[in-house]
Amino acid sequence: MAKVKKNFLCSNCGAQSPKWIGNCPSCNEWNTYLEETITVGNKREEQRKAMRTEPNYGSSKIIPLQDIVGSKLPRLKVHDGELNRVLGGGIVRGSLVLIGGQPGIGKSTLMLQLGVKTKLRVLYVSGEESEEQIKMRADRIGILNKNCFILTEVNLNKIISAAKTHQPDVIIIDSIQTLSSSIVESIPGSISQVRECTVELQRFAKEYNIPTFIIGHINKDGAIAGPKLLEHIVDTVLQFEGDANYSYRILRTTKNRFGSTDELGIYEMRANGLREISNPSEMLLSQNEDSLSGSAIAATVEGLRPMLIEVQALVSSAVYGTPQRSSTGFDLRRLSMLLAVLEKRCGLYFGQNDVFLNIAGGLKISDPSIDLSIVAALTSSLENISIDNKICFAAEVGLSGEIRAVNRIDQRIQEADRLGFTQIFISKYNLKGLDLKKYNIEVSPISKIDQLFSELFG
Repeated sequence: MAKVKKNFLCSNCGAQSPKWIGNCPSCNEWNTYLEETITVGNKREEQRKAMRTEPNYGSSKIIPLQDIVGSKLPRLKVHDGELNRVLGGGIVRGSLVLIGGQPGIGKSTLMLQLGVKTKLRVLYVSGEESEEQIKMRADRIGILNKNCFILTEVNLNKIISAAKTHQPDVIIIDSIQTLSSSIVESIPGSISQVRECTVELQRFAKEYNIPTFIIGHINKDGAIAGPKLLEHIVDTVLQFEGDANYSYRILRTTKNRFGSTDELGIYEMRANGLREISNPSEMLLSQNEDSLSGSAIAATVEGLRPMLIEVQALVSSAVYGTPQRSSTGFDLRRLSMLLAVLEKRCGLYFGQNDVFLNIAGGLKISDPSIDLSIVAALTSSLENISIDNKICFAAEVGLSGEIRAVNRIDQRIQEADRLGFTQIFISKYNLKGLDLKKYNIEVSPISKIDQLFSELFG
């Protein structure tokens, strides 16, 4: 006879407690413990006994590391070049990939495009939409794959049984929070169900060598809902980011056992689905050919991909007593630091002015190399002097007003040169080992912030 036991689990790290506590002793988070009903009894005992009686139980061999023959991981290439990029060159057979993102950001659309545009046999399992709803979205995308099969089911046992019969090349689960396993007696989406279903899918993917994509919801803090253990189970974690007011989306890798975590893919959301952006620099730069004050171009690196972005600044007299400081796509505290540097080291006073900063395209940039472009844009707006739109910047600004070196400067210069820019300002400390003869662009090294102003504004 199965026994029903109540327990409390931390939704952040999965730690257990017999009673509710406010602060989790494992991850030190507050108010994360949720009550779970756990059934302990015949089902789990039968499974454990069956596992112990298997013929291969306990027969794993210990092999010296030097005797293991390394081989290149076979990968499945799909039509989506951006997805291939973030996965490290393609889909690894038997891998388990978790995709998280805000509601309505395009996770289901991205996965459905993978199913309808590839030549592989794809099993798309949906626990949130009906067949008719999925068909309507596929018709909107406009390309149909006869090897894409739809299964609307939430019972994990039936899903695995169907996958064993069908033998697809790729499985897509939409979403993990809707699935339930008969082993755990709790509601779908609970911590126990999410953890158990993920472990079962991982075991199936490894055993049958079928790559599996799992779509996961996120909580109010932007983290993937469910225990933190979920991200440790899977092989790859992808975060789908974007702003509802912009059409651009970023697919970012936060964990990848088979590739780099510095890659990212960029898409544009359209009426007929997501379009890959192979050249993000041209997308993010202003289409205005006239040079306007308060605008500067930064050569940044997102992941392993260099790109040029437009930084826009507006400095105006404060109408009310307290000046405003507003930043979109950039850390507001770092903006305050740069304003303090300009006031202390250059004598430019922003104390009685409102300051507004925006990264064009809706991107959020944390690369410190855009400091120099922000300083140039702020000064340009304050003095109402425009900067030539063929000039770009790539350097970090220190507290004493020095221009600091940044990494991968050669890639930044190459990207600016490729897009037809005539001049780029960098730190003089980046010149070591740099061959300037191979570039057509003029490279201007500077060491202090006042040198920038003398060359830009005279």
